[in-house]
Amino acid sequence: MTTSILLAMAAIIVGFIVLLWSADRFVLGASVMAKVFNVSPLIIGILIVGFGTSAPEMLVSAIAALEGNSGISIGNAIGSNIINVGLVLAITALFYPLQIKSRLVKREMPILLLAMAVAAALLYDLHLSFMDGAILIAGMVGMLLFTLWDVRQNSEGDALTAEWEEEMPEDSGLGFAVTWLLVGLGLLLASSKLLVWGAVEIATIMGIDDLIIGLTIVAIGTSLPELAATIAAARRSEDDIAVGNIVGSNIFNIVGVMALPGLLNPSAVAPEVMSRDFPMMVVMTVVLLIFAWNFRASREVGVISRFKGVCLLALYIAHSVMLYQAVAG
Repeated sequence: MTTSILLAMAAIIVGFIVLLWSADRFVLGASVMAKVFNVSPLIIGILIVGFGTSAPEMLVSAIAALEGNSGISIGNAIGSNIINVGLVLAITALFYPLQIKSRLVKREMPILLLAMAVAAALLYDLHLSFMDGAILIAGMVGMLLFTLWDVRQNSEGDALTAEWEEEMPEDSGLGFAVTWLLVGLGLLLASSKLLVWGAVEIATIMGIDDLIIGLTIVAIGTSLPELAATIAAARRSEDDIAVGNIVGSNIFNIVGVMALPGLLNPSAVAPEVMSRDFPMMVVMTVVLLIFAWNFRASREVGVISRFKGVCLLALYIAHSVMLYQAVAG
């Protein structure tokens, strides 16, 4: 048994390392290709990079669902959102208080709440069906189309536009872009499968529900791209990118990642999802919205201060304690 656990842990560690590296290469290839075809830097940032940081969650969830482990898929989607706000954004704010200036970021936050409301209505019967998955995917398409329209209408002079223009990679040619797109995608698939295998093995050996594994080990690992991207943006004082990355990723997790187990392997949803995990995700999102919004006309920006970061971290710790009690009980 000890050998099996060590092998499973090694699979998870190797899977995470390759997953993170290949996701970065995939985003690089996609960004260069978009720039070759003269796509707006803001569109590249919001859509391609936003999707790229969510690619680990989507592929891990898809493979887990196909192999009959929908608990990992659902736990990964919800757990990643909780971690993105309560751990990634909280830790970033502790070191680099964030000023929110972009109108686009503030528009995305209500969209995230709307996506959660739709998902809650679909999961209320504790079953994620094919139709539920189709509705969520349709929501993702609608969100992407709205984002494209919003960028065209309102991006001029927006703080996020200037930040993304500074972030765009140098032109490296179409061949460079295609190579890294294919290599990144191939390694993403392979590492996701390895990661899911390791997670399922640990859950089976230790007798832990796969939902818990999805909410913790898998969710933390697949959220590492968001952590790296958010801290890097905050260090360069690109606060709108830092927060926009988290909000955009969380929208993708709800309407994209959550849809996959419904489309690929419709199944029952554990009652704990709707009584414990989903409500905590909603609470943390509402708190983030309150923290980021500018309610005072005398101030031009909303600020996520160190104190607010501590509050978000406290919510994450509270959820972790609930998960520990569930395992210990």
